[in-house]
Amino acid sequence: MMLYDLEITNFSSMKFGVVTFPGSNCDTDIQDALHLLDQKVEMLWHKDTDLKDCDAIFIPGGFSYGDYLRSGAIAQFSPIMSSIKAFAQQGGIVMGICNGFQILCESGLLPGTLLHNSNQKFICTNAFIKAEQQNTLLTTESKDVVLKIPIAHAEGRYFIDQKGLEDLKKNDQILFKYCDAKGQINTQNNPNGSIENIAGVCNITKNVFGMMPHPERACDALLKNTDGARILKNLISSVQEIKA
Repeated sequence: MMLYDLEITNFSSMKFGVVTFPGSNCDTDIQDALHLLDQKVEMLWHKDTDLKDCDAIFIPGGFSYGDYLRSGAIAQFSPIMSSIKAFAQQGGIVMGICNGFQILCESGLLPGTLLHNSNQKFICTNAFIKAEQQNTLLTTESKDVVLKIPIAHAEGRYFIDQKGLEDLKKNDQILFKYCDAKGQINTQNNPNGSIENIAGVCNITKNVFGMMPHPERACDALLKNTDGARILKNLISSVQEIKA
């Protein structure tokens, strides 16, 4: 069966949680993308602590708490984050997108931080990224494939100190890098000034993922781009294998 030009596999026994903070604006985008991929979704409110037996958790983009102090700095103290930290420490799968990535870095679940874009401006455009390796649930079958994924952020410049960068490389924790349409990685194809063009990373145990680009905004053929569905389907298939 084909739906919006995507091959749908029924994983209806699984359930994905999507957290909503005050200021979240991509929570329903993730919900819609997962529904297109025939997945059950449970919306989770930031003041709650019950993850409602979800098999994986998404922390969406937006402007949690208005991005006061720093992006994600206040959201890390929301009650639900204590449950998400415990879930992740027990091996649960967590994915943060854009502001969700910032929240995961602020909460210590991912290394590094997100700084203001090098041009000091909000950037909203399509960007090209490619996976650095296949050794994660998010990047299986994506090695050397160039994906066009939207970005929309003011604080998307990934930074980590030199020791941390060396650890990321040693442990295969770099998920995606910004590139051009042909997969070339250089400073000209780095939209926000991220260190070494890094667009996403994972934790050392590879069950917590963060990326600035928005795969959920590239899942519907009506938008003329379904590259983001490849990323989400990788994760969905991996969760299914773990649960089987």
